[in-house]
Amino acid sequence: MRDIELMVKDYRLTTAEILYHMPDHPSLLQTYVWQGLDLAPKFPTLHKFLAFWESSLDGRLHSVKIASAELVKPSRLRYARAMMRLH
Repeated sequence: MRDIELMVKDYRLTTAEILYHMPDHPSLLQTYVWQGLDLAPKFPTLHKFLAFWESSLDGRLHSVKIASAELVKPSRLRYARAMMRLH
């Protein structure tokens, strides 16, 4: 129920592809995919996660790509042009 309430409040499904330097081999990059509901365009939940990453994890961030999509959209209505009955 909580996710539906967030979607109605304009939260969107947000996916972030995070590239980071491996702690043991800084010249190599590793990929991490984060996904959650967040508010575009400021993305406070993602920023909170990235702040946690920088303060608590060893892998230094290289880049972050963000994709966001609305999940709840206005419905599309179409009227029927004809109504037929088949016996």
